[in-house]
Amino acid sequence: MSKNVIRVLVVDDSALLREILSDIIENAEGLAVAGTARDGEDALEKIAKLKPDIVTLDVQMPRMDGMATLDAILKTNPIPVIMVSAVTQRAAGITLQALERGALDYITKPENFKSTSTAFSDELLQKIHNMAGTDVQRVLRIRKSRTQRSVSKVNAISKATASPEGLYEDCCIALGISTGGPPALTGLFQLLEPPLPAIAIVQHMPAQFTGPFAARLDAISQLTVKEAKTGDVMQPNHVLIAPGGKHLYLRRQGSRVIARVRDGDQVSGHKPSVNVMMHCATEIYQNRCLGIIMTGMGHDGAEGCGEIRSAGGYVLGQDELTSDVYGMNKVAFTQGHVDQQFSIDDLPLLVSQQCKNMFELESLKV
Repeated sequence: MSKNVIRVLVVDDSALLREILSDIIENAEGLAVAGTARDGEDALEKIAKLKPDIVTLDVQMPRMDGMATLDAILKTNPIPVIMVSAVTQRAAGITLQALERGALDYITKPENFKSTSTAFSDELLQKIHNMAGTDVQRVLRIRKSRTQRSVSKVNAISKATASPEGLYEDCCIALGISTGGPPALTGLFQLLEPPLPAIAIVQHMPAQFTGPFAARLDAISQLTVKEAKTGDVMQPNHVLIAPGGKHLYLRRQGSRVIARVRDGDQVSGHKPSVNVMMHCATEIYQNRCLGIIMTGMGHDGAEGCGEIRSAGGYVLGQDELTSDVYGMNKVAFTQGHVDQQFSIDDLPLLVSQQCKNMFELESLKV
């Protein structure tokens, strides 16, 4: 077997799903199934014996569930783990916890095992290729450091209501993020402090995940965070997260800017699309829009960042060192659509500084 072959351990309590995942992996070039395991205890034994390059791990299993198994893997043999989640809100909540604790990515199980879609197969294979070889120890150090800095703020959260004297009423932050996003945003929102402009976020996620994720961010943040719905108003100190499976549009309605949530085709390979949201934000806010592009696979958001800069706005791009996946932000940077790269540790201060610059622009409006 070639040394370049990525060896995957498939862990799931469903024999059928183990077979489905194994078939997808075995039929892909450059991949091989190192083995399969029916639960967490079985998985730990197989990891020690087979030494796979990457693990796909079921969230909910008997005897030793996915969370306990993940903790044990990261403690004894930290290799990349992709969580395999059921399409339920409970499973979504557990998966989000797993991402914060060290899982690198996740995928949702097909709703009908007997007719697994090409899209599911393609997504699984892409994530395995992208996550294999990741320095998990580095990722864990970054997340631990971020958690230590922000933990003191969690117990002293008071929600901001309105910005003083209309501060940031006509400014916007447009943020795009994908793989590695949940733990990155969790750390960021524990540290962001009002006053801030309205924030619109596209985090690539399935429909059942964005609601629980928004609730988690809301619970730890001084800002008000919610999953966007049509008619929601963009306002200072409030955050709208695009719902999974729908595009987030922004529209001017009198003196207000409101959200429009719509279905449609994928844009830049995604729904929701960062480009769709950033295009709307640029049309409305022009040079009073701060763009932020962060960790994630693919190229979604690069075009939107270019539009923000062309309109006179400012774009911050996460650097390679602190990104789980240097993809979307790399494309935006190499195409010249990023004004300044940042370490995620510095982002709260940079956001505050750039928002003050935007307020100066807002004050100069005729």
